[in-house]
Amino acid sequence: MQKAPPWSTAPTQEVSTNNGNVPVGATKRHRSDSLPNLAGKWLWDNDEGWMAEGYRFADADLLFFDKTAEFIRAHRMQTPEKPFLAILSTQIAHAPVLPAEEFRGSTRAGPRGDFVRELDTLTGRLLDLLEELSIDENTLVIFNADNGAETLHTHWMRTDHRHDPAGGFRGMKRDGWEGGHHVPMIMRWPSKIPAGQTSDQMINTTDLFATLASIIDFELPDEVAVDSYDMLPVLLGRQPSDRSVRPWMLTQSFRGEFQLRVGKWKLLAHKGSGGNDYSRGELRRYELPEDAMEAAGQLYNLELDPGETRNLYNTEPVRAEEMVEALKRMTAPESGRSAPEGRKPLRWQ
Repeated sequence: MQKAPPWSTAPTQEVSTNNGNVPVGATKRHRSDSLPNLAGKWLWDNDEGWMAEGYRFADADLLFFDKTAEFIRAHRMQTPEKPFLAILSTQIAHAPVLPAEEFRGSTRAGPRGDFVRELDTLTGRLLDLLEELSIDENTLVIFNADNGAETLHTHWMRTDHRHDPAGGFRGMKRDGWEGGHHVPMIMRWPSKIPAGQTSDQMINTTDLFATLASIIDFELPDEVAVDSYDMLPVLLGRQPSDRSVRPWMLTQSFRGEFQLRVGKWKLLAHKGSGGNDYSRGELRRYELPEDAMEAAGQLYNLELDPGETRNLYNTEPVRAEEMVEALKRMTAPESGRSAPEGRKPLRWQ
């Protein structure tokens, strides 16, 4: 983690919205050729539209950090006895690639590498702030991503810098394969989470809801967060490693097709990626030969085949059928939930 001063150096600029208000109206048209970036292709997916006068896209994440730090400081001064929830959602790793000026050229991995350096630095500044306020030991910090790496970003990083943002998994953002859903989740809570602990538990971003509710001893109504499992026993090191909190995990690709994970087994209830088209363009070089073209779906043993290269849909017909039927039950209109009813917070303190 790159250390940095605990306060950001974002140039002063007005925010587009602040506590539900719009301090500066969107009165100017943003032009796609006006963004400051020397590597032209990294400006890909740069939509034009309305913007506030003086708004600087490349400084957005510095601004987001400053507002987060401002909130935490004010909370600690005004109500130090109460817990707080702060969500810092950056634009970093999205398109277009716009690292702030202080990070441009800071790595040997091009603009996207600089962008990731910015994310690393802002994360370090946030941890420094918690330490400065003497609350780092008892503050839970969660670092998470919402989906796999963007398509052209993955391609350019592989060809230009020999780096694979998909982490060796098959597929990318929008796909049903692991490269579209298998993402980092790092949690830091020094007074509660054992140092160096890792886990192979299946966990989904939806599980944060029930987990945080359990931490504050709040009993969730059955109609709330219907796909959320309490992962607090895993965080505290109390969950046996051979017993999964989740009996299954349901995911969905860009085209609305479903995937089901049960232990080491993964079913894709469709052919192909479920998202990107690998038959043309830059992605064609990443198309893999299908070894069961006639199969109605895909079944993989992720323990033996994490790259999802050997489709066992036809060679494991009983397992495939069991998972297809389970998926039908979970996605039936009258179902609408995957988490158990009657969830109780863990009595842990």
